[in-house]
Amino acid sequence: MNDDGTQGNGRAQLRSFSSLIDGEVRVGDTSEPLLDPATGVQWGEVSWSEKLATEAIEAARRNFARRAWVDCTRSERADLFDAISRGVESRADELAELETLANGKPIAATRAEVLASARWWQYYAALIRGLRESHFRNSATKRTLLEHEPVGVVCLVTPFNGAFSLGTWKLAPALAAGNSVIIKPPVNSPGSSLILAEILADAGVPGDVVQIVQGGATVGRVLVEHPGVDMVSFTGSTEAAQRVGAAVSGRLAKFVAEAGGKSAHVIFEDADVEEAVTAVVQGVFSGTGQTCVAGSRVLVQRSIAAEFHAALIARVTQLRVGDPHDPATHLGPIATRQQLERIQGMLRQAKLDGAETLVGGTAPQNLASHLSGGYWLSPTVLRSAGATEDIWRQEAFGPVLTTIEFESEAEAIELANDSEFGLAAGFWTNDARRIERVSQRLQAGTVWVNCYRGMDWETPFGGVKQSGLGRENGVEGLREFQQVKSVVIDSGQAPDPFGIVPTTPRALQEEKLK
Repeated sequence: MNDDGTQGNGRAQLRSFSSLIDGEVRVGDTSEPLLDPATGVQWGEVSWSEKLATEAIEAARRNFARRAWVDCTRSERADLFDAISRGVESRADELAELETLANGKPIAATRAEVLASARWWQYYAALIRGLRESHFRNSATKRTLLEHEPVGVVCLVTPFNGAFSLGTWKLAPALAAGNSVIIKPPVNSPGSSLILAEILADAGVPGDVVQIVQGGATVGRVLVEHPGVDMVSFTGSTEAAQRVGAAVSGRLAKFVAEAGGKSAHVIFEDADVEEAVTAVVQGVFSGTGQTCVAGSRVLVQRSIAAEFHAALIARVTQLRVGDPHDPATHLGPIATRQQLERIQGMLRQAKLDGAETLVGGTAPQNLASHLSGGYWLSPTVLRSAGATEDIWRQEAFGPVLTTIEFESEAEAIELANDSEFGLAAGFWTNDARRIERVSQRLQAGTVWVNCYRGMDWETPFGGVKQSGLGRENGVEGLREFQQVKSVVIDSGQAPDPFGIVPTTPRALQEEKLK
């Protein structure tokens, strides 16, 4: 192996990634190639073993038992977080290139995500500096303190479409709360978490506070089923979240999940059509459609449907699909061949179900020759034949949106809520009363009004129904990684072991008169 983590193979240098336990690189006995989704060419490999997962849990438990990180003051943690933020910014280009190489997301998007991630560390630094514990007086002599303590050993399972950025959503509050952490990155995107570990070490975070365990489903099963893991925070598909949740909740451990979505984006007739079209395109096709909040169910009021569809098709055909390392690219490849084949199957079924393809649905034309082996799909717009089609109801997780027309506000709300998912929703209108009515009735964890996909470190994010449990970001995101202890302090008389001692002033006075 070379000094930079690459290894010679007689053809090209492949990058090699392994687990990190107690600050030491640990190579597993199983390996898997890493393929560039833009070209289909191998660029690296990742190794893992189930044994290393168990060792990581043991290391995390030792760290938590030593309490060095638990007892670190909030001010000390906050100072470290500020240093981590600076480290992320200084390595933004490196991190963005690695994420783009792993998942095919355009470099402009991955760089923006990395730089935004630095703000998450700044936010939680400021938050823990200012938080104060609650207390209240029960009686004249008794008071209660509410202490928010770390859960213990927490496992963070991060997704392929945002291993670094969405991992930061979990890691920053988990560490802010004082937990010992195990990160399990996605198999096809193992590298950015290791760079983050270097940033943590450079900032001064002890090497045994965060363990990184590479691997696939078998490694994940060890982590989520092990009694030494006190909490699992998971981002991924609803099907995977259900399996993980059953394993975690079955042993009464804490479980937080951000799962799948099939979000509705509603365009009322009084909306600014051009602005709405811009938001729809951005809301679906950012990240090549491989985002949980993609507003892929577009509901448009029938009176403006023709105008809307014409503007939508014109805008979609202007999108640039190509090399994800080119800053001018809007859409890159699908992250894996398996995912591309799944989407293609959904499109074939949609055609059989009667959906009309307005644009896209095939591989893009005029790709550069070196991209011919990649996993490509043009941005696709379908017009639904009815709200019962799989393409309307199931998450495609790709650059595909489906439109349907509605007559009334009531019908729009009914169509939007007719889904097993409830991660997000958005709608466009200039009617102030409608804003209040519709935002209250849409069944979603986040509702955007006259905008879409606006997320930040302060605003809690998470789903309802089959889209998840718990919240990320904001104070609520921190509280997910804590447990509450009530400390009751009585400075009054010694308790009567055979009865109930009166504690209120009135009860004490009555006792004296007996």
